[in-house]
Amino acid sequence: MATFGTLSDRLTDTFRNLRTKGKLTPADVDGTVREIRRALLDADVALPVVKEFTASIRERALGDEVNRALNPAQQVVQIVNDELVGILGGQQRRLQFAKNPPTVIMLAGLQGSGKTTFAGKLAKMLEKDGHTPLLVAADLQRPNAVNQLQVVAGQAGAAIYAPEPGNGVGDPVRVARGGVETARRQQHDVVIVDTAGRLGVDAELMTQAADIRKAIDPDEVLFVIDSLTGQDAVNTAKAFQEGVDFTGVVLSKLDGDSRGGAALSVASVTGRPIIFASTGEGLDDLEAFHPDRMASRILDLGDILTLIEQAQQAFDEDEARKVAEKLANEQFTLEDFLDQLQQLRKMGSMKKMLGMLPGMGQMKQQIEDIDERELDRTEAIVRSMTPAERRTPKVLNGSRRLRIARGAGMTVTDVNQLMQRFDQAAKMMKTVARGGMPNVPGMGPVPGMGRPGASSKRGKQAKRKGSRSGNPAKRAAENAGLDTAAPAAPTGSGFGLGGTKGAEPTAADMAEIQKLFGKG
Repeated sequence: MATFGTLSDRLTDTFRNLRTKGKLTPADVDGTVREIRRALLDADVALPVVKEFTASIRERALGDEVNRALNPAQQVVQIVNDELVGILGGQQRRLQFAKNPPTVIMLAGLQGSGKTTFAGKLAKMLEKDGHTPLLVAADLQRPNAVNQLQVVAGQAGAAIYAPEPGNGVGDPVRVARGGVETARRQQHDVVIVDTAGRLGVDAELMTQAADIRKAIDPDEVLFVIDSLTGQDAVNTAKAFQEGVDFTGVVLSKLDGDSRGGAALSVASVTGRPIIFASTGEGLDDLEAFHPDRMASRILDLGDILTLIEQAQQAFDEDEARKVAEKLANEQFTLEDFLDQLQQLRKMGSMKKMLGMLPGMGQMKQQIEDIDERELDRTEAIVRSMTPAERRTPKVLNGSRRLRIARGAGMTVTDVNQLMQRFDQAAKMMKTVARGGMPNVPGMGPVPGMGRPGASSKRGKQAKRKGSRSGNPAKRAAENAGLDTAAPAAPTGSGFGLGGTKGAEPTAADMAEIQKLFGKG
């Protein structure tokens, strides 16, 4: 989540300075609040929002809830989290559907804010939920706007109503009204009306948008705002609220390298909730906006719930059960591995998924070094095998591996490394399927799994006896490994302020991930 990267780093550093404080003095609180104020202003958050936000934090941080807390620093983090949720809108707000279809959704915003692309993303999301949306091309002013919506509708697999060619030709009010009538006649239960924008707010834009609203009486008016917009986002939002009045906000380009001030300002200033966030260029890169989850991401506390939801959408439950049975019975093949790989790709960017884990803000460079094309290369190698080779990897001799490497445009070394990773993954997954404790290379045994006390007992016996290997060099290496084995699990939350063990990733974790995906 590049948008809040700098803000997240600043806040994390600020809270880390509190870790050694057993009790917070007013001076400590004032210093922390001052750093938070600077971080927010640097992120282009509107000044009135910053003042209200920091004043509330200071009042609560100096109150009894912190003074009586066992860990004052963690309590301050919780206060900041609560206040962030508040300025982001508090509770999640979903789309409101009409009791009598069709539900009419009007999109408004400046030119270039991402309205047309969002229309396609929303249509695809609604279709997945069983709706039958109709896109209406009412932006007849921007060059090729109608053509762009037609392309987006085709990619989303959605119907479109576009009776006018656009490029300055046609009446947008009549098109919008005709779109709603067509949807009612053809039994589409949702209508998404894409309207024109301008490079800046002007009277003509507002008049046209207001006329369209009167003509179609929409159930939702969504104001699409570019997250790259800085301080001007507040003025633009206010102008649209006065001229058209919108019911909800959509943040587009939230994956861009911006400061994030628009996201933290618009909901608080307008009093309208953020309903959706666009997180990428693909039509699947659209998320329902959860203020609490976004606050957790900003504070580097992770977003496990969104990660779980994405996994549930991508993975088939029955297929997962079959794979578990195969693992337990040692029948897991490269064909199963390929199926799992394809399901993993459905979840989206590996970097985004890793960014949702707690504490990963401290591992930004390692995440950036991950080469997601490694998944493509892995799939190419497996697809270059015959069905018999995928089902029985043991038959892969030297000549077969050479043929596979040539077919995939890779080297024999690449094929060998893939087979090694496959063997390691299969062994680890088989151990988990049988209820055992997996030993992840580079990370050691995973804590909290397997029979309690068993692993520590074996470790003590191994350390007492030493290596039994007959090879002197191997015996020396194994004994050295036993002396340094099982380092203490790291403690601390994403801020290093204490908390549960293993809450944040270690360098060894990231080294193993990079080993699997390679470096860019």
